Formats: sequence, structure tokens, C-alpha cells
Amino acid sequence: MASVSLWRLYRPDALVVFNNPLIKSRLSWYYMVMNDQAPAKFHIAARLEANDDYASMSIDELWGLHDKLGETFDKVWGEHKERPNVSIIKDPLPKSSFLDVKVELVKRIIRNCTLCERRCGIDRTKRKGACMLDLRPRVASYFIHLGEEAPLVPSGTIFFTGCNLRCVYCQNWDISQKPENGVEVNEADLASMQIELRISEARNINWVGGEPTPNLHVIIPSMRILAEKGVNVPQLWNSNLYLTIEGMKLILHLIDIWLPDFKYGNDECALRYSVAPRYVEVVSRNLKMICDRDEDVIIRHLVLPGHVECCTKPILNWVTHNCPRAVVNIMNQYHPDYLVPRLSRYRELNRRVTGSELREAYGYAERMGIVRID
Repeated sequence: MASVSLWRLYRPDALVVFNNPLIKSRLSWYYMVMNDQAPAKFHIAARLEANDDYASMSIDELWGLHDKLGETFDKVWGEHKERPNVSIIKDPLPKSSFLDVKVELVKRIIRNCTLCERRCGIDRTKRKGACMLDLRPRVASYFIHLGEEAPLVPSGTIFFTGCNLRCVYCQNWDISQKPENGVEVNEADLASMQIELRISEARNINWVGGEPTPNLHVIIPSMRILAEKGVNVPQLWNSNLYLTIEGMKLILHLIDIWLPDFKYGNDECALRYSVAPRYVEVVSRNLKMICDRDEDVIIRHLVLPGHVECCTKPILNWVTHNCPRAVVNIMNQYHPDYLVPRLSRYRELNRRVTGSELREAYGYAERMGIVRID
């Protein structure tokens, strides 16, 4: 892996971003884990003891145990937020833990996959699901990313192939829509990548793609390996957030900072450009789950040409009233890609966003009192 020692020269804003008291307070848990002042949430889950016979339970019984342990986790996590004790990462793991229960659940779910809201129900141990992936995850690349938001840089990105959305303008379409463009990995490989990235100054492990959701059956077990080895690193969920409630429940107790996309302010646009039914309901529901827990979150919104009124403003309005603690990145990086330049049916997206559109978006966010970051 290339040296990243010069990141301070390329991104000096990453050095000073936490001097902003608003940013530091809204990303306070992440900040403590990033600096090894608190244990990553997976360490807490891995040391929360569970019933030894969890593997023999039915799926309903297992979810009941999971939810009960989740309540205990929240109490323990609350204590760590007040009085963090990073030394627990050196404690031995119990024979059975909350994290083990999550591993068991995701291994069962993958046989009738309902991790994302496609709910294809396919046994991915035998064939590919709606995400175009079977049981074998594929990683296109992993590296220290210097182009993310300042609090995240340097970010230890792990790019999966495959995706559960079909965005016609996707700038990563060569991996999201072509899952074969990657190398097959397992949980041990992912654990090794995380360790290497952390040693290389990564502030976090950035699960991204494509989309990380279809790969939870290896991501979660990889965290157990890190827990065994006593490696502490914040887990970042960089996702379209088109997960089911079950998928969300699996990761709520494991992710230290959230980086979700909120793409559309209405379902018509979501269907047209990403083939995503019930998009607003699903993403707003999942964001509400995160924000109601006072989790650390940076919400990304990519401004699309001609969509300030129908998408940008409704999203910013929703965030103001439902996620007041969130930090928001209003992104100006859109350019016509993938199917947009090729198909005339998407001609309305075949241009860059204008300066006046961006000023309208930024001005609206300011009027709504949103804390922005680039």
C-alpha cells in the first residue's frame, strides 16, 4: 500500500476540522473511538455475554434474544459515552456474545435474503440475489482515501462490487453494476484489510461500494476477528441505506459513524433513476432509526440537475425536523455518467448542475439551520 504520510499536506482541513465545536460535538463518539479513547461498538457487542445455546434457537427466538441483548447493549454503550473505557478491548471474549448472535442471524438470513428492501428472498448460498451477488463477496479495491469528508480523512475504504440499486448516473457503475470486477474475499481477508488500513493511519474503516449491505454475512464476522485481536477502529457505514429493518438491526450496534446517501425527495424520481420502490419511506425510516439513537451521522445528498425543488429541498426539510444533530454534505460532484449520456430518455440529467442551482441548495440549507460540511 502506498505511503499516506503526506495526507496532512493534501488535506490540511482534516487536521483542523475537529476544532469546530459543532462538528466535534455531533461526531463525539466517532472522535473518541478514532483517537482510541473509547472502544468501537463491535468491541462492546463482542463482550456482551449471550446464551450458549443461541445456535439451536429458531429464527424468531434468536431475534427475541437479539433484541433483549440490544437493550442491554444500549445501556452499556451509554455508560461508555459518559465514561469511556477503551481497556475492554484487551478483555477476553465470552464463549457466546451479542456479536455471535448477529453472526448467526445474518448467516440464516442469507439463505432467504432480506438484508435489503429488494427482499428477493433468494438463497444466496446457491445463486445470485437482486444485488447480483451470491455468497461470495468481491472487493474491487481497498486503500487510504483522501477525498472523503474532512472528519473522515484519511479513510480506510473497502470497495465492494455489486449493488441493490440501479442508478442510471452511477459514477462507480464499473463495480456496482459489474460485480465480477473484483477479487473474492472472506471474513479473514476483510479483517486483514482493516488491520492494514488502521496501521496505515486510517481514521476509520469505510464500508462502501457498490453497496456494502449484501456483504453483511462477512463484514460482521470480520469484526469478531478484530475483537479477538484487540484492534480498535471506528466502523463507518457508507451506504444507500436501502436496508430492511432486519438489516438495520444487525448493524445498529456495530457502526460508530454513518455516512448514508439521501438521494431523492420523492418516490417518482427514485423509481425513474434508481428503480427503488418506496425509496423515501425506506431511507427516511432507516435514518430515523439512526437519528433517534443520537448516533453520529453525516448525511450525503448529491444535487441532481433540475431536482433542487423536488428532491434537495424536501430532503433538507426532512433532515431539519427528524435528524437535527446530523451533519450534512450537499455534494456538487454530479456529472453525466453510465446510462445518462447513452440513453435519450435521461436527457434531463445530461448536464452538470448550475451555479445557481447549487446556490439555491446551499442557501436553503443555511435558512434551515443545517450544519454543513464538505
